[in-house]
Amino acid sequence: MYEITKFFHLAAGLIWLGGMTILILAVRPVLISHLEPSQRIPLLSAILARFLKLVMLCIAILLVTGGLMFAGVDMKIAPKGWHVMLGVGFVMFAIFGHLYFVPFRRLQRCIAMADWMSAAKQLAQIHTLVLTNFALGWLAVAAVVIWR
Repeated sequence: MYEITKFFHLAAGLIWLGGMTILILAVRPVLISHLEPSQRIPLLSAILARFLKLVMLCIAILLVTGGLMFAGVDMKIAPKGWHVMLGVGFVMFAIFGHLYFVPFRRLQRCIAMADWMSAAKQLAQIHTLVLTNFALGWLAVAAVVIWR
């Protein structure tokens, strides 16, 4: 049972980190170089809408599977990396919640009004938050792998 739980935990983390990788290194730069704001911003918003729903599912899976794995171990003897991953994970969840409920919602309102300057500012804030979560995600992975 532990191996199945761990598989789903890893899969959810990989999907989230992999999605951020694609957005940061491929989708965003290509759209910026090829499309005008009036085309680029609604497209990025639509991509984010789908991705953020997927991230919500990944967060639910991470919380459930992480809780199940921690439940089977005495917290005092759990590897230090697990504790770091737990703390970093909660920070990542909080950043995601802020990203989704503040700048992403503002972005959608700006697009509805065709206010491309304000929408671009919201996308810039989202980009910063995604970069932060990207770095934190790899910190969590490193903590678990390195700090036993």
